[in-house]
Amino acid sequence: MSSGSAEAKDAVKEHGVGSKKAPRKKPELDIDPKDLAELRQAFQSRRYRLTLLEPMLGTVPTSKDLFTRFVAEKAGLEPEEVAVEAEMVPEDKNEKGQAGYTSFYRDADGIYLFDYHIKGFLKEAGQVLKDVLKVAALRSKLDNFCFVMPRYIHLQEEPDGCLERPLRAQTMQGPRVALAKSDFVDPGRSFEVEIVLLPHHELNYKLIELLLDYGRLKGLGQFRNGSYGRFSWERLGRGHAKRCTG
Repeated sequence: MSSGSAEAKDAVKEHGVGSKKAPRKKPELDIDPKDLAELRQAFQSRRYRLTLLEPMLGTVPTSKDLFTRFVAEKAGLEPEEVAVEAEMVPEDKNEKGQAGYTSFYRDADGIYLFDYHIKGFLKEAGQVLKDVLKVAALRSKLDNFCFVMPRYIHLQEEPDGCLERPLRAQTMQGPRVALAKSDFVDPGRSFEVEIVLLPHHELNYKLIELLLDYGRLKGLGQFRNGSYGRFSWERLGRGHAKRCTG
């Protein structure tokens, strides 16, 4: 055997030249286990009970056609998402999906809110109070570092009643009045949510609870400016007896 052939074989053995490449190992997460444990512990969670002080009006149009044409467009949902959401719209058989009539999302367990109703309230409160709390872009930070659970927040089997009210608007043709109709849930109804915070140096539960305090002034659901949907809150869990009543 020539010396050149022997050298080639030695090169294959030493460097793997011409041999099949060994499968690459996936790079391991370069985080100290202690740091990783601390990071997991930093994902904070607290439970709260919210109790209505005033009737809460439903926000979901009972017309599936109206929902898909208007609400879905405003929300920027994909067609598949629109179809799924529309299936949960409580179309009223007697009113045949009357325009201007709103209710609640509904499933086999009754009427419910989505998690984004509560998160939307926190973001609205954050937008109003950002200068008082001295946190820049608070709404955006809540959007990315604050999360509400569960996804479906069940209230009860059926609404407690229906409220009709006039809506006045100033148009190019002069003042106009229309009737709006909403199902409502009575004061005293309580429901529980979990609020999860990801680590952020400007967000903490003291701030979240200040935002929840805003619920005594402006609450959840339709016609919030008319004082509907106001609520109080109570922190749940051992050693967490803090509450804010109306």
